[in-house]
Amino acid sequence: MGLLDGLLDNVLGANAQQSQGSMLQAALQIVQQNGGLPGMISKFENGGMAAHVGSWVGSGSNMPISGAQLQEILGSGAIGEIAQRLGLSHADASSGLAQVLPQVIDKLTPGGQVPADHGDLLAQARAMLEKMHPG
Repeated sequence: MGLLDGLLDNVLGANAQQSQGSMLQAALQIVQQNGGLPGMISKFENGGMAAHVGSWVGSGSNMPISGAQLQEILGSGAIGEIAQRLGLSHADASSGLAQVLPQVIDKLTPGGQVPADHGDLLAQARAMLEKMHPG
């Protein structure tokens, strides 16, 4: 599980906060709900943000995305559900996800490729987070 450990360490840092773990769980859930990595990548490409998602998948630096841009791609309903679940404002939820999602996609696509077992990898990452941050 070296890749998952690296994902958690890099995204959350050594002293992870509960809210960061919850935001990471939300980002993984969004990826799953949108057809896994291929579906999420396609959604960004079709939304005119191919360069952004390409930078997350690729081995270079990740292009940033704003909360408003993320909301355009995912829709306000998805962001609203996460905001409600995490007890955040809509703006805080979209901003937080905009910070975490590029890192998640980056770490789940080692070597700039979508792994064949990406669905299993997502499930394992979510299970690890749920053990770390139940509820």
